[in-house]
Amino acid sequence: MKKIILNSIAVIALLLIPTTNFGQTPNLGTAANFVLFTTNGSVSNTGISQLTGNVGTNNGSSTGFGNVNGGMQDNNLISAQCATDLLIVYNQLNNSIPNFFPSSLLGNEDTLTAGTFSIPSAATLNSNLTLNGQGNPNAIFIFQIQGSFSTNANAKVKLINGAQACNVFWKIEGLVSVGSENSIKGTIIANNAAINMNTNDTLEGRALSTTGSITIDGVLAYTPIGCGSLVLTGPPAANLGSAACYAVFSSDGGVSNAGVTNLTGDVGTNVGLTTGFNSLNVTGTIHPIPDVSTAACASDLLNTYTYLNSIPYDIELLYPAQFGNNLVLTPHTYWLNAATILTDTLYLNGLGNNNAVFVFQINGALSTSVHSKILLINGTQAKNVFWKIDGATDINDYSVFNGTIVCNNGSINLNTGVMINGRALTTTGAIAASEITVNITEGCNPTSIISYSDIQKTVNIYPNPFTDNINIILNDNSKISKKELTVYNSLGEILMQYIFTSNTTNIEMKNFPSGVYHYVIIEHDNTIQYGKLISQQ
Repeated sequence: MKKIILNSIAVIALLLIPTTNFGQTPNLGTAANFVLFTTNGSVSNTGISQLTGNVGTNNGSSTGFGNVNGGMQDNNLISAQCATDLLIVYNQLNNSIPNFFPSSLLGNEDTLTAGTFSIPSAATLNSNLTLNGQGNPNAIFIFQIQGSFSTNANAKVKLINGAQACNVFWKIEGLVSVGSENSIKGTIIANNAAINMNTNDTLEGRALSTTGSITIDGVLAYTPIGCGSLVLTGPPAANLGSAACYAVFSSDGGVSNAGVTNLTGDVGTNVGLTTGFNSLNVTGTIHPIPDVSTAACASDLLNTYTYLNSIPYDIELLYPAQFGNNLVLTPHTYWLNAATILTDTLYLNGLGNNNAVFVFQINGALSTSVHSKILLINGTQAKNVFWKIDGATDINDYSVFNGTIVCNNGSINLNTGVMINGRALTTTGAIAASEITVNITEGCNPTSIISYSDIQKTVNIYPNPFTDNINIILNDNSKISKKELTVYNSLGEILMQYIFTSNTTNIEMKNFPSGVYHYVIIEHDNTIQYGKLISQQ
């Protein structure tokens, strides 16, 4: 009888122990937002590491990190909540009932299906370990290792047939030491132990510790997508208005070109002259002097800048001078609070969303290295990338730049061989181009733009070319006193202004040396006609 009672108590006790079935996804809580975290210890980096997700500690410091695609969360309310949630998920994984008992040497080209795998000692990963989801995207893989865990160089965890990194968990009761050139999938949780990752390691998952330091050196680590993770879309895209039809534009400053430049889109300025562009190489309109279109563009550009400047940022990239260097970013609004230097390559990862938007708010100048690249991956489109720059922009030779540049109070230099999929626009500042290619992205609606071929007939000017005089005939003499002619030289300097007093006017031009001049006719402060005058003195 006594034996029966003891057995009954044991059964009841077992039933009361919280367990996790391997078919149930452990709940990470706020820990899901961290790529590196320890409840108690330091988090440090050497070399150039690329990280997507929060980084932090609840009792210690994070040091040596460059631009992190997430927040740095040390000793604050966010890290405190993560510490709480991490302990909960650790207990879930620790109490999961195992149904497989592999050897302590994992990998060696083995393939495993979903389940909870228990190893009652230290373990090592060698060569390739394949996790087969068998067509089930919800397949859960839990590894319970009752000792330290190490990996040999070039070890890899591979996922096939629907297996996802967000459903792979490594619960380890000891030091985690990941060898160089490894590719690991899943969330690592070390209990009372440190985690070390080495050069050129890739982690699609997380490295978390309940107590212990985390050190990395030149790694790529990012939180996995799927399993109900937040779908990132970024902020609403900016409405460029008529500025969408311009490839290169300054609201206030000359726009010049040297060499063979190819543009798809308009080019112009609202104050100054546009020079050096060959109409044979421009699929759009060259606006040599300010006109109705440039005035509208200037107004719309200011609205665009105001919108981009007002968006609350999600992530501050902490080291603007180290921007690029193969950094991978996801759809967000990013803040860089200093002059920014783009070196080598920046990847913009749309996470499979073709409408994902990226906004960069740079509080300072932007410059790039030679042959720098902004590359769009996983659905990102250049039309959804915006660069708000409070300062000058210098895109160096042979760089590939994606997105619309909106400078405020800064010049733009586009150097030899630069290719832009987007636009180069500034509210104030000169633009200099040299043998570049710019293709505007979607957004221009030509049917909404005024046809200048019609308004050019408002005023007839002849002869042109001229020698001594020009004749001007106004086709609508009802507003004679409200029309004014201004003539500029090639530098944008005003040479003559004339207010019309009659329908037919003869103007002496003997003082104009041989060359090309630009004119504009204003009515009620609006440009109604513009063009070139050629002197043959």
